[in-house]
Parts: sequence; structure tokens; C-alpha cells
Amino acid sequence: MSNYFDLPLITINQKLKNKEIKPIDLVNEAFEKIENNMEYNAFITLNKEKAIKKAIELENKEVDNILFGIPIALKDNIITKDLKTTCASKILDDFIPIYDSTVVKKLNKLNAIIIGKTNMDEFAMGSTNETSYYGPVLNAIDKTKVPGGSSGGSAVSVALKMVPISLGSDTGGSIRQPSAFNNVVGLKPTYGRVSRYGLVAFSSSLDQIGPITNSVIDNAILLNAISGIDNKDLTSSETNEDFTSEIGKTISGMKVCIPNFYMSEKVDIEIRNKINKVINFLKLNNVLVDYVDINFIDYAIPLYQIIALAEASSNLARFDGVRFGYKTDKKITNIDDFYKYTRNEGFGDEVKRRIMIGSYVLSGKNVDIYFKKALSIRKKLSDNMYQLFNHYDLIIGPTTTGFPYDLGTNKSSNESFMDDILTIPVNMAGLPAMSLPIGSNKPIGLQIIGNMFDEKTIYKFAAFLESNYKRGE
Repeated sequence: MSNYFDLPLITINQKLKNKEIKPIDLVNEAFEKIENNMEYNAFITLNKEKAIKKAIELENKEVDNILFGIPIALKDNIITKDLKTTCASKILDDFIPIYDSTVVKKLNKLNAIIIGKTNMDEFAMGSTNETSYYGPVLNAIDKTKVPGGSSGGSAVSVALKMVPISLGSDTGGSIRQPSAFNNVVGLKPTYGRVSRYGLVAFSSSLDQIGPITNSVIDNAILLNAISGIDNKDLTSSETNEDFTSEIGKTISGMKVCIPNFYMSEKVDIEIRNKINKVINFLKLNNVLVDYVDINFIDYAIPLYQIIALAEASSNLARFDGVRFGYKTDKKITNIDDFYKYTRNEGFGDEVKRRIMIGSYVLSGKNVDIYFKKALSIRKKLSDNMYQLFNHYDLIIGPTTTGFPYDLGTNKSSNESFMDDILTIPVNMAGLPAMSLPIGSNKPIGLQIIGNMFDEKTIYKFAAFLESNYKRGE
């Protein structure tokens, strides 16, 4: 079996240009590794026949970009024409879309090859990948542990080199947390950097598609490919940047801050110690490091529970069994019962729980009591985070409070939300943030948070650490 996926994208691209390898060699490697690692349950649907056909067709075409012929996996909430898209839910078990999402159109235009759709928490609701209708994904480092969620399949597929790159989505940490748990590089871009058209919505003001890779530069390359304005998503923004342009430059003279909240006793002592070692390394490299307080950051979880679940209640109302998706087999005489039985049978417990909470938040006077108040606090938290960038280049801290825990731990819903306590503030403010592996024996992620539309600084900083910081120290 070949191991081309151990190489950076730039090297693979050069081999394709030199005719040392063909796209079919890469596709064959992907499917062989997937088949050898089926127990990890990283994929829901494979695109084998079409991927092989496309790879053969590309043999006679010029290699004209860095993603040409490169296999990629997509989280199963990203719409793909004629390829099943389930959101890991029974209610969409047989749903085959009739159009492509914008990111898929961009990838197809570059002749990247979609290998399949990765397993996830149902409708991206969860942080362990155990809410999937298709069963849990296993952690790439320790099969007895959770892989993190909701983009667990995308992270594991990259960590085990089933594919060199993948896409996930991040609503409250769903790219960064599984990236930390599987020692890969995951970035949540600035809100609006990547079109959300064709991403099945969970929380429309928080969702963002982003890249998961094994290296910083590959991550930047993939973001180059998928970002940009889209007239089908009015929240998207124009971008003409090359996110790799700052990689390789020194970080000497940079200023970073660490929120005290990110180094509290909520965070495992071993993770805090590793962060402190990184801080010492930064100081030795002439980086100013300060500790700061951020007002309202401790409200991130209740803000998420109100805003995200309210938006989810609205977004998931379309799944009624009438237009598409699962419908109950029971003989029903009225439409209300049809909706009730279809949704009760089609949605999993966690999704139903979140829909009910969101519906309550949006009911009558609760809109003023909870939702509008949460939006007000969200703005104050966001403004406090934005102000830090008047003085600092980046905010840093751990990605997670702890390590991957045992599969089947059965945390309560509230305990599960706490898994994302360090990542949710970023989504509230719409900021870009990366999880960079810094652990040696255990998976630990350093969260690197940048200013709005300043992913280039994140990539410069992360690439310097990746190249110069010895994770075993």
C-alpha cells in the first residue's frame, strides 16, 4: 500500500505534475486505507465508483492547481449532488440532493476528488460523535475513546491518513475539538469567509465550514480553495488573499494574550502545564505574552444554549416528512400527528431535546426574556473580544478542558455542552480560530484565535510553532 498521504500537498502535486503518480494512485490509497480501518466508522457514504471514474478521466488533463486529483472527505452535512447526504440522522437516511453546495462546486472546479461523506453527530448536535444514527466514530489515537464532535469522522479520516484533507463544520467548536482530540490541524474560519450555501443549517449565525488537515500549510491551501463571496450566501465576504503568504515568517515581536478563563481550574493541569511550556517557548522567541480578563466570557455556554438551540428549532422545522426525508409508516388521519410521529421516529434524542429547548425559547414572551437578552450579552462579549485586537495580534489558550474520555460515558446534556466551553466564545464573536496539535503522548490542542478576517496571522504563528516547537518537551 502506498503512503502518499504522508507527504504535503505541495509534494503530491509535484509528483502528479512530473507524472510520477496518477490521480488513480491517490484514490486507490484512500479506499484501501478506508477499508483497512472500517472499525473506526469514520464514513457514512463512500463515493467509490464516481471517484475512480473521475481519477481516470483526470489522467489526460493538465495538473493546473494544487488540489488537482487530491482526494478529500466531506462532513455529511455538506450537500453533494447525487451523493447521499444524511446529517447522520435517520430522518435523512435516504436523502440524495439535487444540487451541490458552494464549497463542493469550488472543489469540483479544481478537480479535487470527493471520496465520501464522513460520520458526525446528528445534525452536528454533540461533541462526542455518539449521537450519530450510524453509530459512534472511534478516536484515531485510542479506539476506546470518543473522537470529539461533531466533525469526528472528518478529523479521524485525516488523522489516520484515509484522506490527506477534509472539511468539517464548526458551530461551537465542532472542528477544533475533534482536531484537538485526534492531533490534527483544524480551523474555524471567520464567519462569512466560506459560503454556507449547501451546509445543512444547525445555527445560522454560528455555523461555518472549515478545513481539517495534518499540517498548517495544507490547511491554508484548502482554505484558499473554499473561501470567497457567494451570491447565494449574503453573509459571505469577498477574499483575494493567499493564506499561505505569511507562512515561514518570524513571529518575533508579536503580541499575544491568554484569557485567565482559559487557564482556570476547569482545565486539566496537564493541559495547562503544556500551554505554559508553549508560553515559555514564545517568550524565548521574543513574543510578548499577557494574561487578560474578558467580561461575559463565562456566559458562553448559556448564550450558546439559547441562541444556537433557538436557531436550530427554526432550521429543523423543514424536516416534516412531506417534502423529503423519512416519513412515518403509521396510518395517520391528520397532519399534526403525521409531523409528530415522523419527527419522533426520525430524530435522535439529543436533536429532539435541543429542538424542544429552542422552541421554548422562541415561544411568546420567552423571546424577550431569553433570546433578545442573549443577543445583547453576545454583542457585549464579542465587543470585548474585538477590543483585545487593538493591543494584541492573537488570543491563545487550550482548545479543550480535558482529554478524550471513554466511549459510552453518557454525559448529561449539560455536561456535554461544557466540552465546548473554550471554543464557543469564538463562534459567538465570529472570529477565526485554529486548533494546533502541541501534545506528545496525549492529544492536546493549542487554540489560536485571530482578528476578523485575519487567518493569515494565525497561519504564520501556527506554522512557526509547528516547525520550531518540540512537542515532546
